Amino acid sequence: MPTDNSSDVFIAGYLKDELKVLNAHLPRKRKSLTELLKEEHPYVICNDGNAHFFKKKELEYLSKMLDYDEQDSLLLPIIMEVTPDQSWVTIRSKGGVEAKIFSKILGITVVSKHNITTIFKSQMSVVRKALKTATQYVFYP
Repeated sequence: MPTDNSSDVFIAGYLKDELKVLNAHLPRKRKSLTELLKEEHPYVICNDGNAHFFKKKELEYLSKMLDYDEQDSLLLPIIMEVTPDQSWVTIRSKGGVEAKIFSKILGITVVSKHNITTIFKSQMSVVRKALKTATQYVFYP
């Protein structure tokens, strides 16, 4: 049965471009909590050229949860990877500090394995309510 592979390539290209637009709000470079706490108006520059500002109150909330080394290793905003066909959200990090933060916010034990922390999508709203400016979504197909 013949197939038209060109349409699959077109669809894949379309999705890639659409996701680029959808994810334009992501930061070009993230900053540590330590660095952001020193700024009068803490922010990062996004891929679309806009500035993403953090609420000082959220940064101070995070600083109370973490020791100095953890504050220095936590890069913000925390990027939460959302995939439509999965019931969980993935957070990638080097030290797993995010697991400690999510454990405190959610009131349950959240663990990080192989530098990956996962929470259920149903828990995202609780995390986002506490850390609206300190978290961002990235969307994958």
